[in-house]
Amino acid sequence: MTFQRLFGGLGRRIALVALVAGVLAISILAAGVLLVGHAAFNRLMVAGGSSAATADAMFQHSVASVFGLAAVAAVVASGLLAAFLAGRLARPLDEMARAARRIAGGDYEARVPRSGPEELASLADSFNQMAAGLAEQERLRREFIINAAHEIRTPLTNLQGYLEALRDGVIEPSPEQFSSLHEETERLLRLSRSLDMLADPGWQRSSLELQEVDLSQAVGTAYELARATFEAKEIKVDLKLPERLPARAQGDLLAQVLANLLQNASRYTPAGGHVVVGSEARSADVLVWVSNSGDGIPARDLPRVFERFYRVEKSRDRARGGAGIGLAIVKQLVESAGGQVGADSNRDGTRIWFSLPA
Repeated sequence: MTFQRLFGGLGRRIALVALVAGVLAISILAAGVLLVGHAAFNRLMVAGGSSAATADAMFQHSVASVFGLAAVAAVVASGLLAAFLAGRLARPLDEMARAARRIAGGDYEARVPRSGPEELASLADSFNQMAAGLAEQERLRREFIINAAHEIRTPLTNLQGYLEALRDGVIEPSPEQFSSLHEETERLLRLSRSLDMLADPGWQRSSLELQEVDLSQAVGTAYELARATFEAKEIKVDLKLPERLPARAQGDLLAQVLANLLQNASRYTPAGGHVVVGSEARSADVLVWVSNSGDGIPARDLPRVFERFYRVEKSRDRARGGAGIGLAIVKQLVESAGGQVGADSNRDGTRIWFSLPA
């Protein structure tokens, strides 16, 4: 650290305060010694038979000169102590300022060492935690942009190809072609609605009205709507549901949660596999789970399956990878209704569960 930085700004003020405190203490001591002590010394010497002039000369020669040297030494020591104190306090703050400028410039890996007094060390810990949080947010932002661009690019490319082929007369218009075009536009609209939902976590809290629903009936209805996707892959589905299971939820949002979970189960269960959909009442809430056979989720990926645009399958294959936002939407919808979500997995399969207030 340079002299200018050490004695500039905060460092200069700290050194100045320490030096002023030292000088003030010496001044008070000097007043006591040179005024009060001088008078007392002269009085005692005169009482002992010495003249006032002799007593004054003896005081000046012994006490005053020694005190003067001591005062100079004290001032120098105070200055050195002030410089040490200023450096000890200002150095960590100077390092923190440099790290903050690096972060402002886009270097989110900047960190500060844990040094100085406990208060400054605690501030350094908080700063490093903030920097780590910003680095994680930047990583998520970049992944979001990359994945969103991919999800938008795929249907747009398909639309462009179909429209150019129709324009150039390469293919003839037919109901099948228009159906394909409509499917791609629907895909873009679904993605747009999902992004709107994820971009505003409070969108449904202001108007969400919970009502009593029968979870067993809701799960059964959702399965009937998804039955064809399971039958197409010859997946066996077992429903383990009580006759009636009341819970508090919003009907449309609950249907979307169940549809997303069943869609995931049909996508990730291999042909001829097995899926179990169950629910049960607990002491304070109700639990619903969807488990499927097949490859489990690696342990390193399991904590992140509910993140937006996170894919366990990195190939970006729509048949298996999906858009990476289904479980993020499930988490947001369930938590908005006062519930919780979670995932368990091993090499034999995966279970996704959620709870709702009873």
